[in-house]
Amino acid sequence: MWLEEFRVDGLRADSISHIRNVNGSSDPSTDLPEGWDLMRWINEEIQARTPWKITIAEDLLGNEYITRPTDQDGQGFSTQWDMAFLHPIREALTTQHDADRDMQAVAGAIAQTYNGDAFQRVIYTESHDEVANGKSRVPEEIMPGAAHHWYPKKRATLGAALVLTAPGIPMLFQGQAMLADGFFSDDQPLDWSRAEKHSGLIHLYRDLIALRRNFAGTTRGLSGQHTEVFHVNNEDKIIAFRRWDQGGPGDETIILANFADTTREGYCIGLPAAGQWQVRFNSDWEGYDQEFSNFESFGAEAEEGEYDELPFHACFGLAPYSVLIISQ
Repeated sequence: MWLEEFRVDGLRADSISHIRNVNGSSDPSTDLPEGWDLMRWINEEIQARTPWKITIAEDLLGNEYITRPTDQDGQGFSTQWDMAFLHPIREALTTQHDADRDMQAVAGAIAQTYNGDAFQRVIYTESHDEVANGKSRVPEEIMPGAAHHWYPKKRATLGAALVLTAPGIPMLFQGQAMLADGFFSDDQPLDWSRAEKHSGLIHLYRDLIALRRNFAGTTRGLSGQHTEVFHVNNEDKIIAFRRWDQGGPGDETIILANFADTTREGYCIGLPAAGQWQVRFNSDWEGYDQEFSNFESFGAEAEEGEYDELPFHACFGLAPYSVLIISQ
């Protein structure tokens, strides 16, 4: 009914670990085979009648069989919420001291896939579970009672940039783009005045979505299957990864992220190809927020010479707690 008569785009199944297991755990001794079969049957019927619809599982146990095809002993969901992204990224954003951020954990969260498919996971930093039940929204967790200050804004937008560039299906929670603070409760309406107050941040999300969807034809890699985290600097808290579909200009996309309160005049990273590389997005642009520094991050000509095990390299200006998206 929902898929055919009401034409919804898809369905999300809540807490299926408790459908397939008595305790919602990975303990095989308490598995419920009938629960597993139920979800598989539902997905088989959807695939037979409306195969273009998406089905999303909230399992949260990192089981790749949830998103395996039913003819390969899987449950057949299109994708699943991914705790392996949420927890390391959220911890990196909310940790108070830069020295305590773990870039190896961030790298692992970015590179994670299920069954080798970049889109068999849903990635996010906020959900109805993560901003309620004694927890708060990311800016509030960063600076309780002062979510509108520079630190929460910078680190929350750093997280948003990762959600919209890392492999996975990005998910944004209601109010996230307007810097909603406090905690979520379904009996409290959104404060829509924040949409005008933080219109620059909404612009930031809009720009990220446009790049993710390759509207300008320069970042096709953000919707590609291939990802490589090629630069992990745990001392300076900087990470870089590349996304690509077929490869080449307009496709290969580099994401450079600074998890520290330090400005880099010219930070060097490896590049996969010669030629000019353009900065398509700089989260420090003052148009996104008047408190951002607008630190200049220009494009650069790749220089020959191996760096980060890539054949070329270039250096880019990098503001504190900021993300650059770079492509040819």
